[in-house]
Amino acid sequence: MQGKAPSKSNSHTPPKSTSIMKNTIRILQIIILCLLLVHTLIYAAYGLSVLPFPFDYEQAEGHELNTAVLIAQGRCPYCSSETFPFYASNYPPVFHLLMVPFVKLFGAQLWYGRLIIFSATFITAAAIGWAVFRESKLRAAAAIAALAFLSSNYIYHIGPLLRQHLLMVMFETLAVVVTASAFAGTPKQKSRRLLLGFALLFFAGYTKQLAYASCLAVALWVFLQNPATALRYSLGLLVLAAIPFALLMLMTDGHWWTNIIAANQNPYSLDQFIGLLRQFLRLHGWLLVLSAAMLLYELYFDRLSIYSIWFVIAFANTAAAGTWGAGDSYFATALAAACILSGRFFARSLQRGWSLPKLPARRQGWLALAAALLLLGYSMTVFKMPTSGPIFEPIAKAFGIQPLPSWRYPLYDPAGWTVGYAVTGHLPSAQDYAGGEQIIAAIQRTPSLLMSEDAAFSLYTQREVITNGVQLKNLWENGVYDPQQLLDAIASQTFGLIILRARLFPPPVLIAIETHYQLDDTIAMNGFDYELWRPAE
Repeated sequence: MQGKAPSKSNSHTPPKSTSIMKNTIRILQIIILCLLLVHTLIYAAYGLSVLPFPFDYEQAEGHELNTAVLIAQGRCPYCSSETFPFYASNYPPVFHLLMVPFVKLFGAQLWYGRLIIFSATFITAAAIGWAVFRESKLRAAAAIAALAFLSSNYIYHIGPLLRQHLLMVMFETLAVVVTASAFAGTPKQKSRRLLLGFALLFFAGYTKQLAYASCLAVALWVFLQNPATALRYSLGLLVLAAIPFALLMLMTDGHWWTNIIAANQNPYSLDQFIGLLRQFLRLHGWLLVLSAAMLLYELYFDRLSIYSIWFVIAFANTAAAGTWGAGDSYFATALAAACILSGRFFARSLQRGWSLPKLPARRQGWLALAAALLLLGYSMTVFKMPTSGPIFEPIAKAFGIQPLPSWRYPLYDPAGWTVGYAVTGHLPSAQDYAGGEQIIAAIQRTPSLLMSEDAAFSLYTQREVITNGVQLKNLWENGVYDPQQLLDAIASQTFGLIILRARLFPPPVLIAIETHYQLDDTIAMNGFDYELWRPAE
């Protein structure tokens, strides 16, 4: 009796272990996507809750809005801080220019500036997802990479705020993603993509000076492709950037340099940087492992991509987070690069597309499984949630989610407290709104000039914004600010009311306030005690 021949239909059936692994990875993908989507929904809820808050949620928001107001009025936001109204900005004007049409339409309100930045984070995430999808055509891997960016604690902290850092990151990410495909098309497409990429770098640099790292990364990668092209476009970018720089130097009688360059030479704290770096590694280490693996593969077995070069330079540039006034936002560019590299690693592992001599394609599923587990670890580590409000408070109570013991805000956040890190993420409460209204009432009872550390109070009551405390402190510490005229105004009790929040003024100014004014009231709002000082009798 002859043995039965094997069926042809089963000759190419994958081993049972392979099917189990594929199903396991598929299930892990679904879990990861669900978790990251939950993070994104929490982020969106937080952002929408902050959007209508009419006062400063974070200390510098009102000052950024005031810079846009000054530009809309045709006034100079980069001139001398030594004369009335003792105000200047230390950031370039792209973000403020984007707000100018809204200022003209709606007046001075915080919501549209917050909306611009909030939208910028989703555009950045879309660019990250597109970079992964363009290479792999895998929607799930692309979605994971995009949502990983939005799920980060760091993006959550500042994404809905009227601060320009994440607008810079958006321009940087778009520039890198556009430039990445420049040499893959026709000569005409190459020129268009390089022009667009370098133009986006220009906008990034004139949003915030920290974009120089991305400019260096893009220029270096283009140089590796074609040195002559890199030199031509880099020189063009330098010329393009120099023209408005020179014009602004002339228009401000040199104060542009003082406010944009000299004022940002702040003291450096190694402890602050180390604290933030440890925090970054603890929260995002899962992504960094995948990013480093992708980088090493390209370094030894492939060509270095623009994303790897960008990641290395952006990560090195996080050392700037040790500067006074810096914080976790300084890691956002490196995070964007890490999300792209992680997504590419996961996608290539799913497609078994590694060219490794000792790891044939049939065994590369283990890499996909390892990558999925790392992404799962990340999606669990970055969980954070407000513990107040009609939606989040019942959930927090049901699951026993509580703020950290030392936390003064209704927010669970594994980031914890680190030197240099501004605490945000909690929902504005009814008490915050009431506290703001109390302060507004005190201002309205004051017919004379107002000097407030938070500029939004002045804008809300249609008062002149007087002083930018942090900028004055920066200028003072760098030896390029003479506070005498402001000290004289305080000594003569020119201001009917002075509002302090965090005392971020030069020491002589604080001494003058305490000498010639007396504390009239203290009002709690948004986790801070606002001090209302009136002229001493």
